Amino acid sequence: MHRAPRPLAALCLAAALATLAACTASPGAPGAPGSAPKSASGTRTVETAMGDVTVPAVPRRVVVLDTAGLDSALALGVTPVGATHGDAPSGFPRYLPAARLTGVQDLGESMNPDLKAVAALRPDLILAGKVRHEDTYAELRAIAPTVMTDDSGDSWKDGFQIHAAALGREREAARTVAAYTAHAARVTESLGGTAAAARTKVSVIRFVEGADIRIQGRRTSLGVVLADVGLGRPPVTARAANGFSYDIGPARIALAGAGASVLFHSTYGDPAAAGRTRTLASPAWRALPPVRAGRAFPVDDEVWVRSPGYLAADRVLTELQQHLTTRQAPGGG
Repeated sequence: MHRAPRPLAALCLAAALATLAACTASPGAPGAPGSAPKSASGTRTVETAMGDVTVPAVPRRVVVLDTAGLDSALALGVTPVGATHGDAPSGFPRYLPAARLTGVQDLGESMNPDLKAVAALRPDLILAGKVRHEDTYAELRAIAPTVMTDDSGDSWKDGFQIHAAALGREREAARTVAAYTAHAARVTESLGGTAAAARTKVSVIRFVEGADIRIQGRRTSLGVVLADVGLGRPPVTARAANGFSYDIGPARIALAGAGASVLFHSTYGDPAAAGRTRTLASPAWRALPPVRAGRAFPVDDEVWVRSPGYLAADRVLTELQQHLTTRQAPGGG
């Protein structure tokens, strides 16, 4: 990929970090059961979003810079020495097991990781996301082998497999995928089977501070989970730009319920500033077919929208079954 020249300050930082990494890097460790083929030097080559990267056969000090990587690491039984948090002020994602995150150093927001703190941890592997960290790839690579994935939208399962290869945890990955697949099948069965699931048309909307209401499309990480259960989607989802979202104003909220039998909604930011408070109090909202039927449910934006990964997906499956097999009072949400 063609890259523009970096400013002088960025190049100086990369050189300084390279020196620190060279002085402190840990050697590769011996192989482990289930790892991919390794060279005699105790390394492996992993295909990443930035090309092939040579990583230790068994990384010992892993740093993770996005939620997808952190979800993957914990799902695979790896606790990193450091990780970034999302844009929520509460730190690491709340759905992740807190006990597993004890002692993990917070390296700042995912969009702006503290590179000096990253280098000070002497990592032998960094997991990062191309969307957020491509511009700092040279600096990160100077610290330690950096595996970048493109986990945006519906590619999160591919990203998980890259994480597993980088961590030498292919067997654990196979078990994680099998457990998730079985869970999705149980949810489908709880709805009455594949035909009944397909007849359940699910609409998902997101209230976003500073933006229009977003009707979520099919090529999102959540869209993959809904498809794995076999749930139907209303026709409006086909209008989503690039499969991600179709934005509407409050006056067009009727589109969110058109053709839907169930509606889920999440909120990013302040509910009042995002328009959620006003919309949910409006006659137009109360007129939506899923709302009238008591089939409109608020869900956690962090889990359902902002956290691509198997641990988040498993949580979504559990909540899907809870919501779709129970009813609330009409007008809820």
